[in-house]
Amino acid sequence: MTDVAVIGAGPAGLMAAEVLAQGGAGVTVYDAMLSAGRKFLMAGRGGLNLTHSEPLPVFLPRYRQAMPYLRAAVEAFPPDALRDWSAGLGQLTFVGSSGRVFPKTFKASPLLRAWLRRLDVSGVQFAFRHRWSGWDAEGRLQFQTPDGPRVITPSATVLALGGASWPRLGSDGAWVDCLAAKGIAISKLRPANSGFAVAWSDVFRDRFEGQPLKGVALTIGAHTVRGEAMITRSGVEGGAVYALSAELREAVLGLGQATLMIALRPDLDTAALTTRLSGTRGKQSLANFLRKAAQLSPVGIGLMQEAAIACGRTLAALSPAELANLVNAIPIQLTGVAPIERAISTAGGISFDELDENFMLRKLPGVFAAGEMLDWEAPTGGYLLQASFATGAAAGRGVSAWLASSQS
Repeated sequence: MTDVAVIGAGPAGLMAAEVLAQGGAGVTVYDAMLSAGRKFLMAGRGGLNLTHSEPLPVFLPRYRQAMPYLRAAVEAFPPDALRDWSAGLGQLTFVGSSGRVFPKTFKASPLLRAWLRRLDVSGVQFAFRHRWSGWDAEGRLQFQTPDGPRVITPSATVLALGGASWPRLGSDGAWVDCLAAKGIAISKLRPANSGFAVAWSDVFRDRFEGQPLKGVALTIGAHTVRGEAMITRSGVEGGAVYALSAELREAVLGLGQATLMIALRPDLDTAALTTRLSGTRGKQSLANFLRKAAQLSPVGIGLMQEAAIACGRTLAALSPAELANLVNAIPIQLTGVAPIERAISTAGGISFDELDENFMLRKLPGVFAAGEMLDWEAPTGGYLLQASFATGAAAGRGVSAWLASSQS
């Protein structure tokens, strides 16, 4: 039986292993951790968002510049196929109000357990506490294990080692040096779907840390996203921020800072807000007046205070028209990007120019790559896991095709 090594026991690696085992290959999955799917389980802690129900013409552009390279893999294993696959493991899914797809259990652990049982029945072997360290002089895969160094010579290899976010769960980006030494072009790994630093005042930070901004619109340049954000002690994060993280990250890294505009009432235009804010305040405090007249939350009013103070003014000194303008155009200065270790995912990775249409590295025949190792990024919402599953399946099919052609 042909022996294939899959390095990395996350969604991409496990899916590659499943496809290969179904094709009759002998598969061993190697991972540096003590068990499989550590980051996958972490993703499920808040409800496992497997994929999204959008039609593919809307879904695929979420991958931005990487869309042409991921299109075939996602079309071959689209969201509906992923839902059917989950159902086949006894984990039925449903579409939430946002269009996101979740298992009915909302958990990753039942799905992972069922998956590992099926892989075991199909003959897939696992070797944990095996940290891959590249190739030796004879081209053999090298691993560091508790029992000392180990080398193997498989018929083919699938690399699915993830990016560099949440390194304590196994994705530490250590593979970059191994592949770079082989002349593989790799875009620098950068945080994606991350938070950003803001120099909040002590008063604002202490009062509003952990408070959500709901129903807001965030804008940088020509890009606007509606959703929610969260005030953190060091800055801002959340779904709407993650959706703009690529633009925000590149601006911060390129210029040292970026201005994020926040609209608290994006469904009301300036004229309507001005009318509302031109009423008589009476004995109300300004905060109460803003809360009642414009339905602003305390944290939203706090943001307005921060912006006014940054301009050397106070909210009380602003006219109704100025207040109305500020409600939907609060400038927040982002001064840094959260560390990659705390990011949800990673941008950068192996250049698609290094891969053929079957996800094989052109410079390393018989070596395939999948998942977050590749140079793509996507917002949260199911797109991350979908591409990881789809590229893992594509790499598995690629290995099968390559083995068949090399043996004929």
